Amino acid sequence: MARVAEQDPVKTPNRWLILGLGLAAQTASCAFLYGIPFLVPQMRAAEGLTLAEAGTVVAAPSIGLLFTLIAWGALADRYGERLIMALGLGCSGLLLLYAGLGSHSLTALFVLFLLAGASTASVNAASGRVVMGWFQQSERGVAMGIRQTAQPLGVGVAAVGLPPLADHWGFQGAILLPAGLAIVVALLVTWFVVDPPRPAKTADAGPKPASPYRKPTLWRLHGASSLLVVPQFAVSAFAPVYLVTVHHWSALSAGWFLGAVQVLGAGGRLVSGYWSDRVGNRLGPMRQLAVASAGAMLLVALGDATWPWLVVLALVLAAVITVSDNGLGFTASAELAGISWAGRAMGAQNTTQNIAASLTPPLLGLVIGDSRYALAFCIAAVFPLLAIALVPVRAERVALSR
Repeated sequence: MARVAEQDPVKTPNRWLILGLGLAAQTASCAFLYGIPFLVPQMRAAEGLTLAEAGTVVAAPSIGLLFTLIAWGALADRYGERLIMALGLGCSGLLLLYAGLGSHSLTALFVLFLLAGASTASVNAASGRVVMGWFQQSERGVAMGIRQTAQPLGVGVAAVGLPPLADHWGFQGAILLPAGLAIVVALLVTWFVVDPPRPAKTADAGPKPASPYRKPTLWRLHGASSLLVVPQFAVSAFAPVYLVTVHHWSALSAGWFLGAVQVLGAGGRLVSGYWSDRVGNRLGPMRQLAVASAGAMLLVALGDATWPWLVVLALVLAAVITVSDNGLGFTASAELAGISWAGRAMGAQNTTQNIAASLTPPLLGLVIGDSRYALAFCIAAVFPLLAIALVPVRAERVALSR
């Protein structure tokens, strides 16, 4: 197995600025990827789309992202983080700019969003690599935790900015917000991000590092992380409709409630990163969070069958706990792969998680039917229980001891 870290990276005075730009790049990417659903009502009204047609357009960015994550990671491994991050984010911004400035058919809009999603996938691995390179192993958990807050930040930007813009300028005018964010951040990345130092290439450097995927450690880690995504998306996909249909909350109240929980979830990622830095490993805390995730989902199921106040509390706990492991698995993937394979490993980590995330809502939706929420939440609890055995804690300890 590759060493967890070939050497402690050299500190640079502007590494926090670099972390901030990596966070900004990922936030801009998420504002597009998770923001398009906010534009569905205006999109349908403007283009006369059916719900199925609008859903197809909404799915396009995720499809593009899914098929290019590993490729962008390989390019970041080879050509450096700044170039790949700026190139992909800039191309995504230009594609969205074109989409927002003219009238397009459904097919053209799907293709534009597909290509923009494929382009913005560059940020996932490249921003993770640049954080890994400029922060020492003992600081990386917190640094990656900060970067992982990009998803709730991006959703927040989209939730606050896109609906009002769409009301005034139409859905195409609203697309200019994520387009502008992507272009501006791509320029800032080009100007200010510095690639971390890499091992010098010399004639006697020896053979290239062997693929870490020849051993089962990373495969187990990706599998465990994918299993842990199921309860996360069970909560995010079904909590809003559950609160509205079963507990008769207004859609606005449910939205504000879950928006506040997003903030708590971001805090959970930071806390888990700090925890992993203090104990000196990622996968021990990840396994304990898997136990907590299963318990939280069972508590949600119990609350659904008993008291309304319990299910609300359980949903808060589940929403925070189920996202807190994301940064740990992402960081561990890079560390266990080694610097030469870090981009590809982080790309593979995100790919497997996105597959699990895309399958969770439709399959659990079949279980729920009209009202079987408790059963669905119990089934979601099974997946983190399976992950407990799959997390390669011992393999990480062996790697750390070398």
